[in-house]
Amino acid sequence: MRKAIFLFIKLGLLVAAAVWISQRPGRLSVEWLGYAIDMPVAAALAVLLVLLALTALSYRLWLALRRGPGALGRRRNTKKREQGYRALTQGMVAVAAGDAEAAKRYAAKAESLLHEPPLTLLLSAQAAQLQGDEQAAGRYFKAMLERKETEFLGLRGLLTQAIKRGDRAAALDYARQAQALQPKAQWPAATLAELEAASGNWLEADNALAKAQKTKAMGKDDARQRRSALLVEESRAAAKSGRPDAALQAAQTAFDLDPARVPAAAQLARLRAAAGQHSKATKVLEQAWRIAPHPDLAAAWGEVSAKQTPLDLVKRYEALLALSPQSPDAHRALAKAAIAARLWGVARSHLQQAEAVEPSAATYRLFAELARAEHGDGPQARDWLARVANAEADAGWACGNCGTAHEEWHAVCAACGGFDSITWRRPPSQLPMAV
Repeated sequence: MRKAIFLFIKLGLLVAAAVWISQRPGRLSVEWLGYAIDMPVAAALAVLLVLLALTALSYRLWLALRRGPGALGRRRNTKKREQGYRALTQGMVAVAAGDAEAAKRYAAKAESLLHEPPLTLLLSAQAAQLQGDEQAAGRYFKAMLERKETEFLGLRGLLTQAIKRGDRAAALDYARQAQALQPKAQWPAATLAELEAASGNWLEADNALAKAQKTKAMGKDDARQRRSALLVEESRAAAKSGRPDAALQAAQTAFDLDPARVPAAAQLARLRAAAGQHSKATKVLEQAWRIAPHPDLAAAWGEVSAKQTPLDLVKRYEALLALSPQSPDAHRALAKAAIAARLWGVARSHLQQAEAVEPSAATYRLFAELARAEHGDGPQARDWLARVANAEADAGWACGNCGTAHEEWHAVCAACGGFDSITWRRPPSQLPMAV
């Protein structure tokens, strides 16, 4: 619309100029080199306009002849780039579809058309991985390290390969480089902490998590939970090496970061008791128990008591039961203490209450223990043991990544190396079915 308006304006001006000239007639005479030219002014202007038009046309023709080869080359290059990007896209689709042959073919085509390694190296590496050629993929990833724009992706590829082949030292080195290159990226921070932890470098792993939280590469809650797990292991290591103060400090920090973490509460309570701080140890366990009762907390409840006679422990576990009267773990702990104190009726009463809430294998094993203690290894004990096989399986520590069961909690799964993956749960066969 705007162009049409300008065109009408130009035509209007041209018509106005023609009218103005026609209303002012005159002649133009030129004498030059013995020649005399005489014509009306309007005709002279028309000739001038024609000459200007011919000059402009000649100039455009000259430019076209001069720029023609370059323009053809640019069009050819543009077409090649379009074909290269199309091949790159098709290669990515082939990688997503798992078509190794197509991915390799499109990667080669894109590389020949684009001549831009940053765009084609990753596709070539992924195509090589699809074909199972990890050596070729590694060469592509290493080539990516030579360019700033692809260095981070190259490190991630090499790190993934190192983890896959079990080369923890190489993986740790690549993770450190990636974290230094992109301090605010999430996966290098998390991976570095996991690898440091898997290598038993608890302090280094804790520092990595602290840095990740500071740079906001990891969420505050996630970083707190992971640091709590690391500090429990750090406390255990300090205690074993004869550094009780360092062990206590690490355990206290772990508990402060995540009071719901059972291993942190149990570790802190035992260290407090070892230092003669039985009252503080009890308060730690009370706080954790109110969040979620747990067999490990119940075991620590008795261990940290200043009085260890059977009757004193019965009274102590009665106090634990008072915190959560419906807890089967509290009933079982009190029943076990009552068996040790030879209070058969008290033990039986609490086992019956535990059975009403949770008829598990642990409950029936304690029934068998009670029967054996009261009547000897006779038919009653065997009857209770027979019920264990058909009872609900006991919950336990198991890795959420590989499913491996563990006798006690650890920050790192010994089977798969998963970090903070061990949780308290029933065996998979006993887990409720999804509706």
